[in-house]
Amino acid sequence: MIEFLIAEMAPLMFAALIGFLLLGYPVAFALAANGLAFGFLGIELGLLKPELLQALGDRVFGIMRNDTLLAIPFFTFMGLILERSGMAEDLLDTIGQLFGAVRGGLAYAVVFVGALLAATTGVVAASVIAMGLISLPIMLRYGYDRRLAAGVIAASGTLAQIIPPSLVLIVMADQLGRSVGDMYEGAIIPGLVLAALYAFYVFLVTVARPGAAPALPPEARTLRGFQLAQRVVISLVPPLVLIFLVLGTISLGWATPTEGGAMGATGALILALMNRRLDWSLLKQAMDSTARLSAFVVFILIGSTVFSLVFRAVNGDLWVENLLIGLPGGQLGFLIVVNILVFVLAFFLDFFELAFIVVPLLAPVAEKLGIDLIWFGVLLGVNMQTSFMHPPFGFALFYLRSVAAKEEYTDKVTGLRTAPVTTSQIYWGAVPFVVIQIVMVALVIAFPQMVIDTKKVAIDSSTIEIVVPPNEETGAETDALTTEPTDETPVPTDEDG
Repeated sequence: MIEFLIAEMAPLMFAALIGFLLLGYPVAFALAANGLAFGFLGIELGLLKPELLQALGDRVFGIMRNDTLLAIPFFTFMGLILERSGMAEDLLDTIGQLFGAVRGGLAYAVVFVGALLAATTGVVAASVIAMGLISLPIMLRYGYDRRLAAGVIAASGTLAQIIPPSLVLIVMADQLGRSVGDMYEGAIIPGLVLAALYAFYVFLVTVARPGAAPALPPEARTLRGFQLAQRVVISLVPPLVLIFLVLGTISLGWATPTEGGAMGATGALILALMNRRLDWSLLKQAMDSTARLSAFVVFILIGSTVFSLVFRAVNGDLWVENLLIGLPGGQLGFLIVVNILVFVLAFFLDFFELAFIVVPLLAPVAEKLGIDLIWFGVLLGVNMQTSFMHPPFGFALFYLRSVAAKEEYTDKVTGLRTAPVTTSQIYWGAVPFVVIQIVMVALVIAFPQMVIDTKKVAIDSSTIEIVVPPNEETGAETDALTTEPTDETPVPTDEDG
């Protein structure tokens, strides 16, 4: 029995973690407790040394010293302030008027504004709640299919998880050991393509079922001509300024992601002040929510650190590597299995839990197979985005459920009684967009050039020159050496610097 425990410690540890999670224990404590329990068991069996657990203190303080993670509270605070600043309301009203004359115009407006909010807030809750409060009653007022209305709002809100400044990409970059700026740069095109796919789906619905997404009636289109054009410009200026403050400064190398987040948070405060929405109650609520989310992330990260320390000490990383690297099909086979695994786990775990538990196990295998980790991170980010829309546990669905009408109500404009939006309508509305996510995962695999950082820079090894500095004792200089090309000379890539 002891020999079995020693030989199978890694799979037993992983199975125990799955058991803890299925029983409903909080993820952070399940990770930490599992790591400590198997750590003490390994010490008792003589497999591990007691000194191993002494490294936990340094690892925990290492998390606290990680400047990259400071971007999370900044972007969270920025998104929560913007939710109440009036920017989303102005955008949705203006863009809805702009597209109102065409079938599905309100749905197109939701997708467009969802992408803009994603590029300014980076927080799913803020986007879904804002659009659910503002757009859903209007879409129901003018006869939109409830499933389409709910689905497009939930899906467009989740764009905040793939379009920079996404919190998912910050965590992913940290777990993969890559630059947040590079991860942001790589995710821009896939995020925009995904938004375009959402809009294309709305177009297909309007062609197949015109009554599911009618155009706004003339009396509802109150802005026309020059007045509408002027309103569009005014409404677009604040988010574009914020996008430059956050993404522009990061892309140009003027600021780190943490500094960009700080400027974005400051810009959100200024915008809320200009719109006369900034008060102590708003600040208190935003700071409270930011502190809760930040503590949630840090506790999960500490728990995953305890688990990974012991898991690697019992050669768990080698067990996972041997399990995945021998899959048929090489890189493609690995990517297919990994994406199916992440997709299934997303039914039960949110993106933070997936990033902290699964990604550290997959990254070494991907790197050993020669897969670019920036590309791999963006691919997993697109896949993990579905965790927000998976019925029945998708957080975006919960956010929309919290603001959608649960009982029949009287519309304040038409005065007519309006039926509520049921939970099943929200769930079924999300299903087509989950399918679109799967299509997007396939597109990223089929067309890796969508992620900018997959480009490799080949270097001719015959031109490499190694200059040896002068000998400190004799002061004599050594002639420069030029390497001869051989089959064993490594070819650096852009990741090697």
